[in-house]
Amino acid sequence: MHRRRTAGVVAAGALVLALTSAGCTISASGPPARGATASAPGATPSGPSVLTGEPGAAGKVLAVKIDNVGAARPQTGLNSADIVYGIEVEGGLSRLMAVFDTAHLPPVVGPVRSARETDLQLLGQYDHPVLAFSGAQSHLLPVLKAATNIVPVTGTGAFFRSSGKPAPHNEYLHTAGVADKAGVAKDIGLRFSAALPPGGTTGTGTSVSMPSARFTFTWSGGHYRIAMDGSPTPWTADNVIVQHVTVKESRFHSRTGFVPFSQTVGTGTAQILRDDHSYASHWSRPSDTSPTTFTTPTGTPVPLHPGRTWIVLAPQ
Repeated sequence: MHRRRTAGVVAAGALVLALTSAGCTISASGPPARGATASAPGATPSGPSVLTGEPGAAGKVLAVKIDNVGAARPQTGLNSADIVYGIEVEGGLSRLMAVFDTAHLPPVVGPVRSARETDLQLLGQYDHPVLAFSGAQSHLLPVLKAATNIVPVTGTGAFFRSSGKPAPHNEYLHTAGVADKAGVAKDIGLRFSAALPPGGTTGTGTSVSMPSARFTFTWSGGHYRIAMDGSPTPWTADNVIVQHVTVKESRFHSRTGFVPFSQTVGTGTAQILRDDHSYASHWSRPSDTSPTTFTTPTGTPVPLHPGRTWIVLAPQ
């Protein structure tokens, strides 16, 4: 089973001490460590985790909007996330949403950026997760703050600026305590099995394009290495899901141009990568509060390898 790398308690503790002031410089990749813990605050008493399939139930859920342009890379904390979503934003660029449970929180995550309408619908399948973000369009912000399916967190003392990157790519989040009011992770439709499912084709990975962004996933004998816009990153994944979605204009417009809204309720095609195999899949999500299922064309669930998953909402 692919387990989260444990980089060392001493190194993680030193990073926490180093990040006590808002003017600090962030480590390039942050702590990549991730290992199952027996009793996290808010965790359910049994496992495996519904988000990763790993031993130890998931805790409360913290979702963080992460910058993904060149000036923001490498980001901090992504290898500790249970799930990372790749989402199209203005100009055809991409932004990330990293989903953590309180059993495996890195001390710092970022750079943090603003929320979009896509986030509200996407997170409806979770149980009242905290969504941490740096701000939002003026008409969207009150909607986020009034939303009943998330716990919005923005503009609190948990956010700070680092001197290591230029603004606006230098806002980070101290994660301690941020998810205290979140709901505990629930089944969002993912299925897991260490055994390789039948079928599929062997390959080295895939590349997914948005109008002005590109994700590349390459199998590397145990996980997928991730490159963005042709440049390698420190990030890896045990599974990759390319979920083909309809991208339309958001209700919350911008004076700078088209604001994408990625529709995650409905049906569509998907590609699932695990263990150097690719599986043609179909996704379905009937409503905002429904889980998303991934099945073969005949309706059989496609299990992921227990571990971390990247899901790219690719325009169809």
